[in-house]
Amino acid sequence: MSNIIFGPIHSRRFGKSLGVDLSPGKKQCNFDCLYCELDPAKTMADQDEILSLEDILSAIKSALKQHQDIDFLTITANGEPTLYPYLNDLIHEINKIKGKIKILILSNASTIADPKVQHALLQFDEVKLSLDCATQKCLKKLDRSHNGIDVEKIKAGILEFKSKYRGPLIIEILVVKTLNDTKEEIAKLNEYLLKLQPTRIDLGTIDRPPAFDVKPVSYAELLNISHQFDSALPLYISSRKKAEIKVSNYSSEQILETLRKRPLTQEDIEVLLDKKSQQRFNFLLKEKKIERVETNGVKFYKKA
Repeated sequence: MSNIIFGPIHSRRFGKSLGVDLSPGKKQCNFDCLYCELDPAKTMADQDEILSLEDILSAIKSALKQHQDIDFLTITANGEPTLYPYLNDLIHEINKIKGKIKILILSNASTIADPKVQHALLQFDEVKLSLDCATQKCLKKLDRSHNGIDVEKIKAGILEFKSKYRGPLIIEILVVKTLNDTKEEIAKLNEYLLKLQPTRIDLGTIDRPPAFDVKPVSYAELLNISHQFDSALPLYISSRKKAEIKVSNYSSEQILETLRKRPLTQEDIEVLLDKKSQQRFNFLLKEKKIERVETNGVKFYKKA
């Protein structure tokens, strides 16, 4: 039972988090993503190795006694957590014992059109869904989805869920070189996300050794991709690969134009701007030509 719980993990966005793995014994997923750090495995529509509800709850109760300063319990799996058949009962029972702790789920969104899955997810404090692709061709090639999974059904399901859900809905896009970084795919994602209007969009790339020979994009490429999304979208570049870019000298006009295209975090500012440019940035902030906003735990700077 001990391998059900992992962490705690410290996160800027979610504070101190304990992970709950609903498939600790093996990978059980309806995707076999090219970038997954787990070994390749045959996709499945349902779990065939199922933990008892009692075992999971016992592990959670024991962990919460040991870690009384947790901000989040994060429900995940070696695979897709919504394939766990007792997810609704599990979150119902967790909500009885969690106190002030928030409950987050990390899902690939593949089952979101299922009313039973939506009902379970409505009970979470925060929901984070992956959406790497807006087209079926990309979904099959990059996420290597199980037969019968349709990207249009996923997109419709997320829209339906969003219409009911009152908590923060976060969308994660993981960009893989030559697979979902084309202008056509980004345009389709942008069109959809403008309809969805999620709380936040996390744009990242591969940062752990993948199961297959696929490549990340650079931070500079991610920044360029971010400019292809509508500037009204709450998009956050979450890549850890920022050190590779050299700081540059930006004029005040260039700083404001960059922020007009895409709000940036303090970390982005430090990566992109040299010392003189950062002085100009601070002056613009003081002059209120730049404003600071917060979106679900992430602080951004944008053109006022």
